[in-house]
Amino acid sequence: MPSNNVSATAPKTPFFKKIQWSKYMVYIVFVVVLLLFAIILGKDFFNGTNLMNVLRQTAMISIMAVAGTFVIAAGQIDLTVGAVAAMTAMLVALILQTTNSIPLALVVGILFGVAVGAINGLLVTKLRLPSFLATLGMMYVLRGSAMWITDTKAVPIKNGTFNTIFGQGYIGGISVLIFWTILFYVVGIIIFNKTPFGRHTLAVGGNETSAGYSGIKVVKTKIMIFMMSGAFAAFAGILYAGRMGSGRHSFGDGDEMSVIAAVVLGGTAMSGGVGSVIGALVGSILMGVINNGLILAGLTTSQQTVVKGAIIVLAVAMNNMAQRKKKA
Repeated sequence: MPSNNVSATAPKTPFFKKIQWSKYMVYIVFVVVLLLFAIILGKDFFNGTNLMNVLRQTAMISIMAVAGTFVIAAGQIDLTVGAVAAMTAMLVALILQTTNSIPLALVVGILFGVAVGAINGLLVTKLRLPSFLATLGMMYVLRGSAMWITDTKAVPIKNGTFNTIFGQGYIGGISVLIFWTILFYVVGIIIFNKTPFGRHTLAVGGNETSAGYSGIKVVKTKIMIFMMSGAFAAFAGILYAGRMGSGRHSFGDGDEMSVIAAVVLGGTAMSGGVGSVIGALVGSILMGVINNGLILAGLTTSQQTVVKGAIIVLAVAMNNMAQRKKKA
């Protein structure tokens, strides 16, 4: 007589198949890369001073990646972040040079980033331009403007207080850049995971039409996301200015690609609807670790670029495979 207990005869799913590999892929890759460089480079790589240096060098990318998670999780792209950082650094340097007022420099810098974000949001929502093309055009406008206003010359910052607070200072032997990064990630994680705005971001990225029918103000949400991205990029520009003690049009060059890579490596889907702020941090640090390890290994700039690109492609491919298996 056959048994009615179906669960008793049903095959059990292996434990490793139950694991959501897409959720943990960035951490697995991060550990593997750390171990690989530790074996190859030894104590030159795996010491406190060098690791702190990695965190300090990746601070600006990490901060921009917080907002980048919101942008990509909403199914959008923002290519202006590096240019916003450069232009903000130039504006801050010019204001400090003429007025020496730190509050004024900060307010103008952040408002500039917010304004650029608002323009990006309006181009995408009102003119219905693809975010890639809209922000690509704005990126060139901002880069050209940063070069134009000072004829490509650097603007030195002689305000020691500003430089100390926003780049060159240390608290207990730890760079202030690391503390700024921690602050932005605490704020980002709370907003993304604990507020309606975070849920609306994922809803818009997952299915914009359904989000609209459910009462979410899609246009407003998109504009706010781009404004957030602009504000965070502007603050990254302030940190660039403080760290280097000047404003330069070349700051943030290529950062837009690094931010996208960090966010996607961190588990945020390019198609939208899925995101992880803490994953973006790990992805950003992973990028810094790769750069640092390749430099210590003595590779030339061209070799570093090839190896870094290959590692990123491999890591993203593994993450995408894991996500497809999860959906299947």
